[in-house]
Amino acid sequence: MQPPSLYAFAGSLNSLFIVVSLFGLWSQLKKIWQRKRDASVGAGKSTDILSINQFTVSFLAYCAFFVYGYSITPFNHYIVWPRLVASLIALAILCEIYRDRRSATARHALLACALLLCAGLAGLAFGPTFTDEKRAVSQSLIVAVTVLLAQGYAHQIRLIWRSGKTGAVSLKMSQFILAMDVSTIFFACVMGLPTGWPLLLLACVSATTKLIIMWLFRWEKSSPAARMKRQALACG
Repeated sequence: MQPPSLYAFAGSLNSLFIVVSLFGLWSQLKKIWQRKRDASVGAGKSTDILSINQFTVSFLAYCAFFVYGYSITPFNHYIVWPRLVASLIALAILCEIYRDRRSATARHALLACALLLCAGLAGLAFGPTFTDEKRAVSQSLIVAVTVLLAQGYAHQIRLIWRSGKTGAVSLKMSQFILAMDVSTIFFACVMGLPTGWPLLLLACVSATTKLIIMWLFRWEKSSPAARMKRQALACG
């Protein structure tokens, strides 16, 4: 068991960087709104290159940790409230993707995530008791979400690689979330592996994907291959 002062410091630091990551998510939402106002961006293009898959699993990750935070003993305020806000912003991004594309896939993703958030809130409001079984279920959920997160970001990375452009993807979002992931890794280590391993697993996977996406922003600007992909896409 770690000293309370170290736990409080790590938890507060992680909460601070989670708040910072919220600005990253918010910057993604603002970029979509800015592109909607840009007359040069045609209809259906304000969410260009954004992966529904990626933002759906990002929502699932935030929502899973929201549930995990209130399913463990003691109730972890450092995890619960910032992840709830992040879930709401991710849901707003999915809403903008649906409004931009009007596709069945976007609609189904939005409705499914909205229902999951309602279920999570119901669990917070009407599930005051905490058991080892609930913790095991929430840990299993996070492992499943980690796998989904890996494939979701792989899909986003593949879209950027194939098109040679980052489109509506926000660099700030990746930078801020990477900072959060690093602080989450530290917090998980302080919590101890028996309790914190789900945090550690997901944060390591998330950090790896953010580093790749940040590299792709540089690749987009400097690589002749990226330029050729964009030209081919424009001609096609």
